[in-house]
Amino acid sequence: MTQERGKVYLVGAGPGDVAYLTVKAYNLLAAAQVLVYDALVDAQLLQYVPPDCLKLDVGKRGGKPSTTQAQINKLLVKHCQQGKQVVRLKSGDPLIFGRCSSEIEALKASGCDFELVPGISSALAAPLLAGIPLTDPVLSRTFAVLTAHEPEVLDWEALSHLETLVILMGGQHLPEIVHQLVRHGRSHLTPIGIIRWAGTPAQQIWTAQLGNILEQTSELSLSPAVIVIGEVVGLRKYLQPENIYLDEIIRQEPGERYSQAEPGNESTPTSQPMLSNFPPPSPSSPLPLAGKTILVTRSVGQSSQFSDRLIASGATVIEMPTLEIGPPSSWEALDNAIAHLSDFDWLILTSTNGIDYFFERLIAQGKDTRALAGVKIAVVGEKTAHSLKQHSLQPDFIPPNFVADSLVENFPDKLDGKKVLFPRVESGGREVLIKELTAKGAKVIEVAAYQSCCPSGIPPVAELALQNRKVDVITFASSKTVQFFCQLTNNIFSSNSNASQFLEGVCIASIGPQTSKTCHALFGRVDVEAEEYTLDGLIQALITWATNS
Repeated sequence: MTQERGKVYLVGAGPGDVAYLTVKAYNLLAAAQVLVYDALVDAQLLQYVPPDCLKLDVGKRGGKPSTTQAQINKLLVKHCQQGKQVVRLKSGDPLIFGRCSSEIEALKASGCDFELVPGISSALAAPLLAGIPLTDPVLSRTFAVLTAHEPEVLDWEALSHLETLVILMGGQHLPEIVHQLVRHGRSHLTPIGIIRWAGTPAQQIWTAQLGNILEQTSELSLSPAVIVIGEVVGLRKYLQPENIYLDEIIRQEPGERYSQAEPGNESTPTSQPMLSNFPPPSPSSPLPLAGKTILVTRSVGQSSQFSDRLIASGATVIEMPTLEIGPPSSWEALDNAIAHLSDFDWLILTSTNGIDYFFERLIAQGKDTRALAGVKIAVVGEKTAHSLKQHSLQPDFIPPNFVADSLVENFPDKLDGKKVLFPRVESGGREVLIKELTAKGAKVIEVAAYQSCCPSGIPPVAELALQNRKVDVITFASSKTVQFFCQLTNNIFSSNSNASQFLEGVCIASIGPQTSKTCHALFGRVDVEAEEYTLDGLIQALITWATNS
């Protein structure tokens, strides 16, 4: 039997927002067996790969340990030769400062098949999203794109005579850029625009002149940024949709005065949401969550339906994964329980994760749903019930309040002497549920079906939004998302006395009583709690809060 031939796709991810991903790139992600991605790739893109896809973060980060280019080359060759479909995901376009040459040479030298898939470069997208045209019949008949990663090797005399410059990787070298251009004859009155985190909810824009831009940005981090220099920057005021400026007024910091500066006259820091969201609404907009930026804590790879519904209600959504779901440390207990399913009277499932891993192991043991004949199934919540129905099974019991604590109180069967199988998270699960079932006389066999862990880091967009206090609401759908959120943001909060003071003015929204209990313990408060303990109930609670606030 011949091994399936592998292939490497060198794919451009665009400037950041998922909405700017090409259809071909999306389809390749959906079929990827191995994903090798860079630091600036939007973390939300990772949810589009299959659950069993091997994800390798090889991003190069200044001042931190990074995967070398030689190591990246070896990874691509290795997985391709193993017959895998490999997606090498790069921000922007792979051939615009994407360092693809070395990777292509390594693939060709090893006889590996590969394909280049274009993406939208930030060099083109960032100015457009800021309302800055790169060409104009009068002001700019040509533009040049360059990287200022090594400013000392550039021909500044030639560059200073071009009408429009688009500079990537120049945030740390802005003083040298300004010095060289003015030194070689560029007027200190020349307009300059800086777009940081283009195409994300944390996008920020500064416009000024070469002569005063350093003063305006002296204490700011300007990475990653696209810098545009030329008279076309002055056209931004005239070419942007009016609602962009409206959004800037709506979203100004408390006490901050909004100033629509004349082109090249003064710095105008601005912020706008992802364009994949609804346009910034007018004050009379019927969208109830208009003007609210909501940070959604969730599981890595989790469906974005919750975010989509928030967006449909007018919110700007930033997703921050706070849970990583994976297999337990051992399958032994679950496999043993599956081998003796006929011994059980009830199977209790309290989460979609528990369902997914239970049925995965059921199939791995050569069984199917027929093995559950004679076993009654209880689930907690509509979402869990829906997940069960995906396996062509109907639950025998759903507690009325959609919480596990309600399950025992309303259980439809006498538990005395009943044998109950409870596949659950390996650590940190509902101990109270087990104690209450046992107190009612049930013999509960709890087995680890999956494990939940804290992710290794925070997406840069979410970190920036928290640091800059641009978040209006944070949603929590479980106690662990609260705990891991605090763990992940420890460095952000470390300069403050505690998390509760840092999050002052931010609405803390909880899906139910258990999650609220953890919020009270760690934040000292809960501002919104869903009446119906579901994601839909949480959205409705937020709409009520926003309408009344």
